[in-house]
Amino acid sequence: MDIIGLTVHELQEKLQKKELTVTQIIEAYIKRINEKEPEINAFITLQLEEALEKAKKIDREIVNDINISPFAGIPIGIKDIICTKGVRTTCASKMLEDFISPYDATVIEKINEKKLISLGKLNMDEFAMGSSTEYSYFKKTKNPWDLDRIPGGSSGGSAAAVAADMVPWALGTDTGGSIRQPAALCGVVGLKPTYGLVSRYGVIAFASSLDQVGVFTKDVKDCANLLNIIAGHDKKDTTSADIGFKDYSKSIGKDIKGIKIGIPKQFYGEGINEEVKQCFLKAVEEYKKLGAEVEEFSLDVEKLSLATYYIIACAEASSNLGRYDGIRYGYRTKNYNNIRELYRNSRSEAFGSEVKRRIILGTYVLSSGYYDAYYKKAQQVRTLVINKFNEAFKKYDVILTPTTPTTAFKIGEKSKNPLQMYLADICTVSVNIAGLPGMSIPCGIDSKGLPIGIQLIGNKFCEETILKVAYAYEQIVKFRENYRPTFKKENISKDNKTKNREEV
Repeated sequence: MDIIGLTVHELQEKLQKKELTVTQIIEAYIKRINEKEPEINAFITLQLEEALEKAKKIDREIVNDINISPFAGIPIGIKDIICTKGVRTTCASKMLEDFISPYDATVIEKINEKKLISLGKLNMDEFAMGSSTEYSYFKKTKNPWDLDRIPGGSSGGSAAAVAADMVPWALGTDTGGSIRQPAALCGVVGLKPTYGLVSRYGVIAFASSLDQVGVFTKDVKDCANLLNIIAGHDKKDTTSADIGFKDYSKSIGKDIKGIKIGIPKQFYGEGINEEVKQCFLKAVEEYKKLGAEVEEFSLDVEKLSLATYYIIACAEASSNLGRYDGIRYGYRTKNYNNIRELYRNSRSEAFGSEVKRRIILGTYVLSSGYYDAYYKKAQQVRTLVINKFNEAFKKYDVILTPTTPTTAFKIGEKSKNPLQMYLADICTVSVNIAGLPGMSIPCGIDSKGLPIGIQLIGNKFCEETILKVAYAYEQIVKFRENYRPTFKKENISKDNKTKNREEV
């Protein structure tokens, strides 16, 4: 049985029918990690021995008919920006290389309540600042579809681990596209919920008004189920919204005939790779066949959003990262003679180049004389972007765009050109600025055999709508049935499907 190839809902079915034990599932994933982790570099910290012990305990509870969660024993991966009690939480930074969290984030408490089993903490760009997972202090994660290419970022470890079948699903965070972009580049499903739907308590802050915990899964049904687990009001998080309980899985499988889908023409014009554009337009046609009412319209926010995002995000990063001073916790330099040198040397030695770049930019836009010209202006533009989306959602149920302007680029190709790297987020950042839900689902591959994703954007707290629309398309395309990663450096042709590829 191909245990690692099963979705979570398929694993649950096997457990219910006694065709599998939790121990067998965990052992299969441990074997897979041991085989593929040296190639992919998805994990920073592994918890395999602990996972196996938990699996055996849950199997004993099942034998003794103890009433446990239907998700008990399902493995999961955690982005290493989410605090996990007793486990290293590093943010992929030298600054927190030896930090052991003394408490669990709320989302960790929620998955522990359901008795999910963590297999480890996943690699990322340092402090979630990046679009390629090349800015990790520890390692560079590789894309399972082509080991010469990036998996996206900042949650590249989470996306690559799911794509490589090293975990069946994973948690990530999204500040400007850090779930949706790597999901698209790795050919998996990625959801960024509405800001405030999922607690940020215990999630190490990058940009507090933009950060949101979300999920990576193999299919849309699993996406809805994991969102059910982590969503909900949290009194420990002042930005948490109390909208009551929703069962997001109930929207799965419903007819989308009559759903109004808006196609913003600015999102698939200049700067979008031709193959990405053609795959996107093909997806638009499929939605028409499904009975959706599709219409092109103008939503001129993408260029405004990119500049606005990097001003606000860097300003908030400058403030949030001020706590890492070499005194309270984290890395402390051994080379100092006074308090000024302690601060300067600790931060200079422990922060990477991209983090330093954003701190400097953020400090600049917040400084006296520049605050009004940059930060205040960016907040005004943010309001403009929110208003434009509000107007669009008066007419449309869902907005559909490409997720990324290109497919995965080669490792090192853009890391020396920050502006070019930032442009990789041009389709996604506006969603975070407006606090909206957005998800990426695979829609095909390009001529090099690399995945392409489409992005569905919904109105605030309308996750059930985009999940319903995503699921309907997923059943038509059947991406997982037709395409699988090869773990090869040489690419594959567009017509070379699963039967002619190396089996994963």
